[in-house]
Amino acid sequence: MPRIFTGLEIPKEVSMHLSLLQGGMQNVRWINPEFFHITLCFIGDVDNSLAGEITLAMDRIDRKPFEIRLTGLGMFGTRNPHAVWAGIEPCESLSQLQAEQDWVLRKLGVSLERRKFVPHVTLARCNGISEIEVAQYMSDQGRFKSAPFKVSRFVMYSARASVGGGPYLIEDSWELGENTNQFEDDDFNQPVYP
Repeated sequence: MPRIFTGLEIPKEVSMHLSLLQGGMQNVRWINPEFFHITLCFIGDVDNSLAGEITLAMDRIDRKPFEIRLTGLGMFGTRNPHAVWAGIEPCESLSQLQAEQDWVLRKLGVSLERRKFVPHVTLARCNGISEIEVAQYMSDQGRFKSAPFKVSRFVMYSARASVGGGPYLIEDSWELGENTNQFEDDDFNQPVYP
């Protein structure tokens, strides 16, 4: 199976708003707006058996729908920028959804990155761009704020071999607030050690 990850879709009207931020920098590859998303957990390459276990475990996640809003811009790689992104206003429901997925995946033995979760939508991949040029772009466009939008499901994406930025295919989806086979609170509160 190709590389997989869980994430949230971005509504078309918000994607269009984000696409207006694209332009004004050289040596970047702008992400196609139809591939905008918020990554929750990057899983990587897994065999079909583990992919099936992951799907069954995700079926048990029970969270209510919530609203989020994109706001501001940021970059990964301060000395050598490699990505420019739109941020997300702090949202406890989003953090809890991501933390529960992280817990479920670790419980299944999936090796996940230990980086702090920074929810974002990647706008561009950078290659050989100066931090000054990115800082100027962020100064010009950084007051970006989207309308709030409802998150009513999360999905599992697969990524075909590329250098990031798509194409991504939705392999499965889970509606929020519709699960009756959820984890017990005691299950979720147990620490997970690799």
